[in-house]
Amino acid sequence: MKKSSRKKNARGTTGRSPKAPYDGAVAGRSPQALTKIARAITGRSPQARYDAAGTGRRMRGWNPPKSGPNLAMAGVELLRARARDAERNDWAGESASQRWVTNLVGWGITPRLSRFKAGARKEELQKLWDEWVPNSDADCVLNFYAQQALVVRAWLGAGEVFVRRRVRDESYGMAVPLQLQVIEADYVPMLDLDQDPRLPIGNRVRSGIELNKRGKRVAYWLHREHPGDNTGGVIDQSQLLRIPAAEIAHIYEVKRPGQLRGVPPLAATLARLRMIGDYDDAVLERQKLANLFVAFITRGLGDGATDPLTGLSLEYAEDGGSLMPLSPGIMQELGHGENVQFSNPPEAGTTYSDYMRTQHLGTAAAAGLPYEIFSGDIANVSDRTLRMLVNEFRRFAEQRQWLTIIPMFCQRARDWWTDAAVLAGQVNMAEAADVAQVAWAPHGWAYIHPVQDVQGKQMEVQAGFRSRSSVIGERGDDPEQVDAERKADQDRADKLGLAPAIAGVGAPADPAASQPEDQNDNRRVAPG
Repeated sequence: MKKSSRKKNARGTTGRSPKAPYDGAVAGRSPQALTKIARAITGRSPQARYDAAGTGRRMRGWNPPKSGPNLAMAGVELLRARARDAERNDWAGESASQRWVTNLVGWGITPRLSRFKAGARKEELQKLWDEWVPNSDADCVLNFYAQQALVVRAWLGAGEVFVRRRVRDESYGMAVPLQLQVIEADYVPMLDLDQDPRLPIGNRVRSGIELNKRGKRVAYWLHREHPGDNTGGVIDQSQLLRIPAAEIAHIYEVKRPGQLRGVPPLAATLARLRMIGDYDDAVLERQKLANLFVAFITRGLGDGATDPLTGLSLEYAEDGGSLMPLSPGIMQELGHGENVQFSNPPEAGTTYSDYMRTQHLGTAAAAGLPYEIFSGDIANVSDRTLRMLVNEFRRFAEQRQWLTIIPMFCQRARDWWTDAAVLAGQVNMAEAADVAQVAWAPHGWAYIHPVQDVQGKQMEVQAGFRSRSSVIGERGDDPEQVDAERKADQDRADKLGLAPAIAGVGAPADPAASQPEDQNDNRRVAPG
């Protein structure tokens, strides 16, 4: 007789724990069903430690789906279309995108060759880049910095955007044979594949992105043309292009670990935005009807054939209108039993503006914008409050610049440009890494209070808390270029015999400018 190989523990049982009678019965059950199972096992109902995790009267109707980061993307095509429609037809949607593009890109996020010292080679490389910038667009419409604005607008409108590297041949006559093609999110379908003749063994396609067995992105599957422009019928799935991931830059904001595709930033407020627009249209239509000035004449019993003003029989024009129209200053006597009543439609109401402002406060918050920047309404906002709002907004904008736009698009474009320059013989291999690793300089922020802001930065430099280069770079300028311009100005002034500038000339004579900030910031911004 063969002995069992399992060892018994001190209690005389095997190491494997006995199977619970309810194992496998809890998977996929609703909270109510799990409550019944727990009550059957323990004899009492479980008590939620968090109110929001309870299943009582208040939370009974709240049963959100437990979707993963990619299953939650179901219906994103419709969501994307509605977000774009809000940009086209709603001022709030257009304002949100326009304000973000303006603040994130400005005139452009420019690269600086921080690893090269001032000299001829640095000037040659900068000139090479400047010559490529106007020809960067594969559609031959925009320059590189305008493409930055287009990428940001497409990202904010649809939640994501793709950029494809297009290497050109000698016929284009480019010193660096590279162009960038901006591709809308619709080109990459929400496609899931486990088997396909072009799919390597072990790879799978999720949401149009091909992943290997380790989950690394290896390719993107793209339509040959925009599916929204295809009027000839359904695009054949077998005609999708498989583009290696090294040729594609995917720009989107990752909000959940493992998220493969982007969601429009206005997704959380699109439904509310639609209802706000419907309410605003209804009020506008009501006001249009209210402006229709209508008077009704009521008469008592009579033959209706005699004009009460003239005593003669009623006569009408050929079009059926009265021969005596109303005119300014006219005094008409009504006949016996006649009365005039004017229509009195309801007005928009005294709470209309407050209600609309309250609703758009939520829209601005969902868009990540201060309401004052979102709407342009800065009435009754103090300098101190405005500065606090702007500083918080700028922190969020810098986060998007340095965590999304620069690493996902700008640096990828610079890496591609360096590779193309090396292949074209414009950059040697020894300096390729230094050419690619540049310092990106976003468009500098405008001063909120020009006098106080400049004085504060000057005091920081004089105290040794920061350098002149950091102050100049914060404005979006190149410190070496600024110093070269200063030297050129000084040399030209010396050559022409101009008197040097006197320190302090041009300073404001207003004593309020030198007052402490807490005394000077209680002023109100004029409504405008």
